[in-house]
This record gives sequence, C-alpha cells and structure tokens, in this order.
Amino acid sequence: MPNIVTPESTAVEDYLEIISHLIDEKGYARVADIAKGLEIAPPSVSAMVRRLDEKGLVKHEKYRGMTLTPEGEELARRIIKRHSILAEFLKLLGIDDETAYHDVEGMEHHISSQTLKGIEQIIVELKNDPRLCGRIKNATRTED
Repeated sequence: MPNIVTPESTAVEDYLEIISHLIDEKGYARVADIAKGLEIAPPSVSAMVRRLDEKGLVKHEKYRGMTLTPEGEELARRIIKRHSILAEFLKLLGIDDETAYHDVEGMEHHISSQTLKGIEQIIVELKNDPRLCGRIKNATRTED
C-alpha cells in the first residue's frame, strides 16, 4: 500500500525533524528557533506545536520550550534516518550538495518504505563496488 502524504503529515514531519535537531544541538527547542529554521511566522509555529502536543508527539510548556514524547522521538528518528539514507544515496551518485538538499527535501515525504529499503541496498552495493560508483558519478556530471 503506498504512503498517503498530506500537507499536514509533511508539515508534522518537518516540525519533528527540526525539533529533534534543535534538541540535539541546544538541548531544547523553542517556537522562535523552529520559526527561524523553517522560515515560518512564529504564530503559525505556535499553532502547529499545539497540534503536535495534542497528538502526543511533543510536550510543550508555554514560554519554555518543548521536548519530544517517546512517540514523537521515535517518529523523528525514522524521519531523520530516511533523510540520511536519501542524502547518502544522492552523494554516492555524485549529486552536488545544494541539489541533493533540495531533492531530499522533495523526496523524503513521498518515498515508500519498500523503495527506501531498495535504496539502502543500492547504497551497500555502490559502496562495495567503487568502480560502479565512479561510473555513476561520472554519468551524473555530464550535461544534458
């Protein structure tokens, strides 16, 4: 069964990902930091944080910041892993960092677990065959 991606689920994933990164970097996540990271107005972030709190994904204390609940942490971990796999794959293909960043941001919300597992296996194979990896990188460097 394919993933059903909605604007809400995409936003939830983006929020959980940045909240997790902020907690890892600073020890906490605040609305202002999330707004800055996502380039979204603070009132919009506050509304989403309330929804994430209601869904049991974050624990938010007004004017203090937030932490991820165990469920939110697990979901954030899966999102970050998916992002990491896709970024590593594109790097192995020789895609430049800026293009890879934008491509991953577009792909990460729409990829099925089956496809992701296939990409993980391709990564293993490419790492085990540097010549093949080199040929693919050369092919991605050619202009259309």
